[in-house]
Amino acid sequence: MRTYEVRTFGCQMNVHDSEHLRGELEAAGYREAADGTEADVVVLNTCAVRENASNRLYGTLGQLASQKEQHEGMQIAVGGCLAQKDRSHILDRAPWVDVVFGTHNMGALPALLDRARHNKEAQVEIRESLEMFPSVLPSKRESLSSGWVSISVGCNNTCTFCIVPSLRGKERDRRPGDVLNEVQALVEQGVVEVTLLGQNVNSYGVATGDRQAFSHLLLAAAEIPGLRRLRFTSPHPAMFTDDVIDAMASSPVIMPQLHMPLQSGSDRVLRSMRRSYRMRRYFGILDRVRERIPNAAVTTDLIVGFPGETEEDFQATLDAVRRARFASAFTFEYSKRPGTPAADMPDQVPHEVVTERYGRLKEVQDQISLEENQKLVGTTAEVLVTDTAGRKDRETHRHSGRAQDNRLVHFSVPAGAEEPRPGDLVTVPITHAAPFHLLADPVPGEYRLERTPAGDLWAESTAPDAPAAVSLGMPTLRRPAAARP
Repeated sequence: MRTYEVRTFGCQMNVHDSEHLRGELEAAGYREAADGTEADVVVLNTCAVRENASNRLYGTLGQLASQKEQHEGMQIAVGGCLAQKDRSHILDRAPWVDVVFGTHNMGALPALLDRARHNKEAQVEIRESLEMFPSVLPSKRESLSSGWVSISVGCNNTCTFCIVPSLRGKERDRRPGDVLNEVQALVEQGVVEVTLLGQNVNSYGVATGDRQAFSHLLLAAAEIPGLRRLRFTSPHPAMFTDDVIDAMASSPVIMPQLHMPLQSGSDRVLRSMRRSYRMRRYFGILDRVRERIPNAAVTTDLIVGFPGETEEDFQATLDAVRRARFASAFTFEYSKRPGTPAADMPDQVPHEVVTERYGRLKEVQDQISLEENQKLVGTTAEVLVTDTAGRKDRETHRHSGRAQDNRLVHFSVPAGAEEPRPGDLVTVPITHAAPFHLLADPVPGEYRLERTPAGDLWAESTAPDAPAAVSLGMPTLRRPAAARP
């Protein structure tokens, strides 16, 4: 039996795709390589959004070349967005690669690996359009307690810095019944937290004229018995409507967390980016979210140094960050991507200027993150456990998990209290804050533990007599019930 390893670069969509790649390989008879061992097949699931993604790929391929020379029969496969973009050029730079496949044909990976071995030559298969939703493919999930569910694929926007639409194709929505069936199936497998995924998740249903389809889907999913937490990412500010805020505020299952990409605080730069909203609209959304959901944690994406960005534009971004009070921000230095309109724009900002601005922005946001976290000291948080004691903090033996607002919490267990398992829920008091995490060190009586099906599955999978591998395949989707949208 041949072994495999899947390495993921990029966003949550790539992470979810990698779960399907693992499922496809498992269904074809491969098994995942044990930690510390060399796999017979290494799959690199790539991202193409930023320049360093390309550098990381070819750096990794260089390291794998020498490994392959010493490992008879080893195969290397490259898939994902960068494979869709670079295609056969990957073989020009790394001729030791065996398979190159795109974002639209993940299900072909096992067959391409077999063909490459049989023919003793590299196989390149890049399809130009999606033939089936990836969600129908088998899946091997990384987590027993949390799962991703794609509600759409592709993107219809034309942001000048982004190459994703040309790689993932036009936006296509899944049927609501299929989405709800998949959520139901995950809950039946013990999952307590589901995240709905889409390139612009809140544009769901817009193509058919139903601008409230996304909020209806949220509310329908939140009613599935056994589902404890429902999240979604990432919405687009231009299409964000108040009915989504109403849905979030009305259901305790929909978590008080909102990732709302901003990119720039300058209307002039937003216009150049072809981001179809302006700061007035953006702040209007944030104000209404915080009015209805005061405990919501809002996070964002920011790009520094977009072509033509002046110091005045950058100051507008700093001002926006100070006003928005984001819980955290994914901040990126602008990266020129060939094939995007921004790559050919005049007034490219010098790298040293971009780096200096990035440092200033990070300093401001880190301070805000600390201050916002400090406001939570003295409150209690319900935490979904993700790591067992000792993995994150060997000295204090704290466990780790995510609060309802998705903040990272490291917590200890009082002496004599029952230890949690990954997938369990604990309620603890927040005792200390840092910019990127919270600490909770409860005394006896301040710690409450709730066992979950996911925790039971984890205990079974780690028992001494447990099988070497646990199958987490996706059951066949049922036909949508008539009562479902």
